[in-house]
Amino acid sequence: MELTFIEGALAERLAYCLLGILVFCFLIQLYFSLFVHLKLARLKVVPIPETGKKPLSVVICARNEAENLVKYLPTVLEQDYPDFEVIVVNDRSWDGTKDILEAFAKEYKHLKVVTVNDGSKFIAGKKFAVTMGIKAAAHEWLVFTDADCMPASSKWLYGMQHPDQDDVEIVLGYSPYIKKRGILNALIRFETFFTAVNYLSYAIKGMPYMGVGRNMAYKKSLFFNNKGFAAHMHIPSGDDDLFVNAHAHNGNTAICIHKDAQVWSEPNISFGAYLKQKKRHFGAGKLYKPKHKFILSAQIIIQFLFYVTLVLSMCFKATLYPALGVLGLSIIIRCFVYPRILKRLNYADLRWWFPILDMLLFIFLVFNGILSIFVKKVQWK
Repeated sequence: MELTFIEGALAERLAYCLLGILVFCFLIQLYFSLFVHLKLARLKVVPIPETGKKPLSVVICARNEAENLVKYLPTVLEQDYPDFEVIVVNDRSWDGTKDILEAFAKEYKHLKVVTVNDGSKFIAGKKFAVTMGIKAAAHEWLVFTDADCMPASSKWLYGMQHPDQDDVEIVLGYSPYIKKRGILNALIRFETFFTAVNYLSYAIKGMPYMGVGRNMAYKKSLFFNNKGFAAHMHIPSGDDDLFVNAHAHNGNTAICIHKDAQVWSEPNISFGAYLKQKKRHFGAGKLYKPKHKFILSAQIIIQFLFYVTLVLSMCFKATLYPALGVLGLSIIIRCFVYPRILKRLNYADLRWWFPILDMLLFIFLVFNGILSIFVKKVQWK
């Protein structure tokens, strides 16, 4: 089939203008890939310490998580760490969570159960439950995860404990999603991968801006000295990323991506549930520091302009092959950087689908961003 191109002197000038924008977007992509994300690929992963330096308090919030608690809580309670407690906050559950936690408490003496009941003075949302868990913690160093999460090994707490550097107050961990069948699972894991690549790489670069509550740690004193979640208690999400965004900096933040210190998590199994989760995250992102919002917005805008100008440039005969050349070079460079990190972050199976998933993720992020403008109200479970 013969291709039809837009031709003419004005069209040619427009074509080269579009090609210039395409090349500019490619160069910005190159910066993020080679000067930010490649740092994570080249990071030397240090071995997990063999001794526990300080006692730990693990905090888990659970609302109607009876099935997951039976499945995953023992993997937390049976960690190979010399001195730790596990605090589970039962946040207004009605599915049998209470009975299950009572049974676990009889078997595991280091399990502490905090119950949040409905009441006239009750403040809804996960942040209230997290705050109650922190108040109940007996130790200074807090480690956070979720009820649907499973540590990758019995050495998880050794990796997430207070590091040797005394000035470190926050440790950002990594939590991959469990592999299941279907394109939705692949998209969820790929999106989580890029989120992790971004926040871990920028932390290495000296500009930490977020963490994930499925696997992170910080000091109890850091929480109370900064009045906890008071600055953003009205936002339903952000108990993890907004807190880190407000208080993490180059001097007080470390990362841990050792395979034994990762935490596996159950992914959403429906597109609606996944979309609801991402809308919560999008709402929290609006409260990031201006420089962080600028960088994250720039990444999405550059990606958007790259694909738009690529398609438009291919409509002109003069710029068809140069545009294809830029696309090919972009794919080659990105396939050099990201499959290496995919393997490091336990998503090696996705490296063969990288170009396709990259475009699907871009479409989803644009769709989710537009939808989030019109749908405002979200809540935790």
